[in-house]
Amino acid sequence: MSDAHDSDHDAGGDHDAGGDHDAGGDHHHGHDGANGHHHDHDVDAVAFGMVTVSSSRSLDDDPSGEHLVSAVEDAGHEVAVRELVPDEYDSVQGTVDRLARRKDTDAVVTTGGTGVTPDDVTPEAVRGLFSKRLPGFGELFRRFSYEEIGTRTVGSRATAGVVAATPVFCLPGSENAVRLGVDEIILPEIGHLVGLAGRGAGGEDGGDKTEDGDKAEGGDDAGEPDADGADDA
Repeated sequence: MSDAHDSDHDAGGDHDAGGDHDAGGDHHHGHDGANGHHHDHDVDAVAFGMVTVSSSRSLDDDPSGEHLVSAVEDAGHEVAVRELVPDEYDSVQGTVDRLARRKDTDAVVTTGGTGVTPDDVTPEAVRGLFSKRLPGFGELFRRFSYEEIGTRTVGSRATAGVVAATPVFCLPGSENAVRLGVDEIILPEIGHLVGLAGRGAGGEDGGDKTEDGDKAEGGDDAGEPDADGADDA
């Protein structure tokens, strides 16, 4: 319960809150089209990989995950795979890396483990996988979250980036935080972000995808740390 929304380490109460929202500007990328048609590459239907990070929940007792599934499907997308992993660095990193590299996933969302308790390790585990960071997601999430929980949002470390040409979003585990992040930020922009991230996949950011999600030969090093080592939050 150190999390801004609800203690992030326990997946269900992970409402670590809101946070990275005020960065909305990333979706404007006018360079996406020679004539400013920067939505030309948008994807209409997105296949999500979903990971619940919790040592106390199960997939049968995961209201945040259930909301994510419902919201994604109601928006015309699909959940291709849904998994639950404990609050362990290697488990989180390995699962996100594998799902991001699967051919049947276009985006990955994790819930839980973004708070400030000792076992909240999702941002640390996933950050080393990013070929590109999306700091605007965390900024915008925290901005929106502030409107709901006030200054408690400083405890949120929600973050996002690109792994193997796949946008990855790490949300708190509380249902309120998932509603905020998914409904207000991820779903409105996901088709655009997937379209941009997938352009030229297989190049410099290790975007090659495989049937089972195993790292393609020559892919990026999942364990390589960020240049500055700082949190997106």
